Amino acid sequence: MRVLITGAGGQLGRELQRTAPAGAVLAAPTHAELDITDAAAVRRYCAEFDPEWIVNAAAYTAVDRAESEASQAYVVNAEAVRHLAEAAQAQGARLAQVSTDFVFDGAQGRPYRPDDAPHPLGVYGASKLAGERAAAEVLGERALIVRTAWVYAAQGHNFMRTMLRLMRERDRLGVVADQIGTPTSARGLAEALWAMLAAGLSGIQHWTDAGVASWYDFALAIRDEALALGLLERAVPVAPLTTAEYPTPAPRAPFTVLDKSATWSALGRPALHWREALRAVLGELAEQAGAVSRNAMNTAD
Repeated sequence: MRVLITGAGGQLGRELQRTAPAGAVLAAPTHAELDITDAAAVRRYCAEFDPEWIVNAAAYTAVDRAESEASQAYVVNAEAVRHLAEAAQAQGARLAQVSTDFVFDGAQGRPYRPDDAPHPLGVYGASKLAGERAAAEVLGERALIVRTAWVYAAQGHNFMRTMLRLMRERDRLGVVADQIGTPTSARGLAEALWAMLAAGLSGIQHWTDAGVASWYDFALAIRDEALALGLLERAVPVAPLTTAEYPTPAPRAPFTVLDKSATWSALGRPALHWREALRAVLGELAEQAGAVSRNAMNTAD
């Protein structure tokens, strides 16, 4: 299987490379090597590499900044997806487009199924929805759209790493407790994407880790698991906040849990519970910290 991974330097792109199945032939260009907003460059790259699949893990993800940079968000999240889809069509390839729970408004009150009508509240969600539609319009059943949520990894910019930093710097924190979703390990998502490619899935699929949480729940779990692993030295108090107490430029939905049952059934397995996945990711950070400490001691010796 020849697979082109865009956004290869991001947290999901890195995990896709780490978890690639044996025998997969990968192209994982940096942004400098392939600018997906350049249609001609995308066509040339795909013609030379001739992928069977393109997995688009690249995105404009600055949710709040998107409100004032709408054109840039649409260029990356919608127009570039169309370029990739058209290049895939020209090569007879398929496209896996990674999307988001931000396409929903959270007003439904039950987990969102893939066939539920989207209604994004802000520019980021609207631009990602436009990308979904571009992929489906160009490729039809050769498009795979995978919606996920609250993605984090041991590397990169994400909520988990931000919480760890703030808990080392501050004496107390406040975290929003009335927005409900599901944290998702980038590694688990990457493994699921490879399984979807192998199974030849198409259409809209939902994938997150199992279970539900508020951002407040997630923060408390990060603190407690990190303490147990020695990544934090003290239990910083964390207070629950309402969305009204923590206003942001982009509106946030109150409930965007995704219904993954159809995808789990198609793959023959559910995801790990988000707390188990979090423990594994923090364990990876602890191993890295231990390796750095050992190297420092060896250097000193």
